[in-house]
Amino acid sequence: MTNTKRSRQREAILEVIQGTKCHPTADWVYSEVRKIIPNISLGTVYRNLSQLSEKGTIQKLHMGTASEHFDGNPNPHYHVCCTQCGKIDDIDAEPFEKFNAWAADMYDGEIFEHYTLFTGKCSQCKSIKF
Repeated sequence: MTNTKRSRQREAILEVIQGTKCHPTADWVYSEVRKIIPNISLGTVYRNLSQLSEKGTIQKLHMGTASEHFDGNPNPHYHVCCTQCGKIDDIDAEPFEKFNAWAADMYDGEIFEHYTLFTGKCSQCKSIKF
């Protein structure tokens, strides 16, 4: 990817993403950035999120839903998604690098990295008795 120049919009988008732990969607980011730059377009937010994820500045998360989510922490780590409320949390653990070698032994190709998504109930949903 070509070197992208700094822009006020991109800086605001990055600030919003890195300032939250909620793993937001583009629509949520758009809503928050509009508080800083009221005339920003949704297309600008989508375009910048895409560029930031392609550069490795943020992560684009594919959670098996219609909307992609984003993470301001670009370092490899795992996520857990609550099956009840949809909340996405980080799991504070180092990625299991031997998993790549294990998969490579069973695949007639080349493995570069892996993504693992855990599902379960967040602490709030776990405490709710139905």
